[in-house]
Amino acid sequence: MSQVDTPTSGPDLPGPGDSGPGDSGPGDSGPGDSGPGDSESAREQIRGRRLRSLRHLALLGPAFVAAIAYVDPGNVAANITAGARYGFLLVWVLVVANLIAMLIQYQSAKLGIVTGRSLPGLLGERLGRRARRSYWVQAEVVAIATDLAEVLGGAIALQLLFGLPLVLGGIIVGVISTLMLTLQNPRRQRTFESVILAMLAIIVVGFLAGLVVNPPPVGDVLGGLIPRLHGPETVLLAASMLGATVMPHAIYVHSALVVDRHGIAKTPERRKKLVRATRWDVVVALMIAGAVNIALLLLAAQNLRGKEGTDTIEGAYRAVADTMGPGMATAFAIGLLASGLASTSVGSSAGAVIMAGLLHKRIPLLVRRLVTLIPALVVLAVGVDPTWALVLSQVLLSFGIPFAIIPLGRLTADRSIMGEFADGILLRIVATVASAVIVLLNLALIVLVITGG
Repeated sequence: MSQVDTPTSGPDLPGPGDSGPGDSGPGDSGPGDSGPGDSESAREQIRGRRLRSLRHLALLGPAFVAAIAYVDPGNVAANITAGARYGFLLVWVLVVANLIAMLIQYQSAKLGIVTGRSLPGLLGERLGRRARRSYWVQAEVVAIATDLAEVLGGAIALQLLFGLPLVLGGIIVGVISTLMLTLQNPRRQRTFESVILAMLAIIVVGFLAGLVVNPPPVGDVLGGLIPRLHGPETVLLAASMLGATVMPHAIYVHSALVVDRHGIAKTPERRKKLVRATRWDVVVALMIAGAVNIALLLLAAQNLRGKEGTDTIEGAYRAVADTMGPGMATAFAIGLLASGLASTSVGSSAGAVIMAGLLHKRIPLLVRRLVTLIPALVVLAVGVDPTWALVLSQVLLSFGIPFAIIPLGRLTADRSIMGEFADGILLRIVATVASAVIVLLNLALIVLVITGG
């Protein structure tokens, strides 16, 4: 529905004592002159534009929280591994994944704005009891894989910075992230967003600093934009990078974040305003997250390729210290720590949304946190290689993506649910192609695992 401006009065016609068009009466300013009234009107218009800009800025925020999921330690592991082993070969994967992420996060936020419900909540209303619980199981596995990556990353960062044992580091990350979760409710949503934004700033500085010191050749970066794969392991890495970039739990939680932040939009005008603001929110937030991911791969491709042991986070840290100095290595580790703390908080928030929507139960905060935290601590305790565990967790996330994006696409295309905000034909086609690419990539992974390729 387009908004039409209706005039409040009819056209101004000159009366018997009025001057006609183009005429100037006594005391009127001549052509090109402006009186005090015109100057004051111009200032009012400028102030009005500034006020509208501030109001639009005030609507931004939920996408930046969701974007934290796109710069978590799983991304660090997957992107560093790809860059260290294959140079600039897989840059195109990150570009494609980030474009898909923008589309999907916009759909998720739009669904929340228009319906006032989260994606898991809408699915929970439409699925039967058995289907709903089965769907929750796969979503919970995704949440556990997410927390595994984030707690592992934070623990590795604490070990690099302070020499702490990984298990102790994991416990510290779990405790701090649980405290941060107490800020995540509708009354404290802006405070939670402010904390997450501060951590996002630390992540950006920590991961981009090394790239500024030693930038890669432009030709090599452009060459990495040509889609191609070399062997089965690059397929595995591509799936890992895709799983780390298009995050199922971020899709689930974004639809809830906009409701917590803006409340239920009760009028079409309010919904239009929020949908417009959400487009900017998603584009800006995901451009920042995409830049960080690409920077990580470029950093590894430029500085770590061919060096023994640099396809792990610990090896990358040591190599950065050797090639660019301890200051850059410390910045990298601090960025990794901020990434782990912020992303595990967002991931736990997503777990709460999934449980509430699909189980129709409110689970205590501590119980929710332990469900996803304990598996991560077990992995740390048994001595599994942390970086490889991170990469495999991202592959597992990739398998969970279709369960999030296919129902999302069906709901946002349904006019009975979305009304005038339903996806258009072009958006539906693009979303279908994106879903098909992800599903085919996962099928290729299954074949590789079965055949031992």
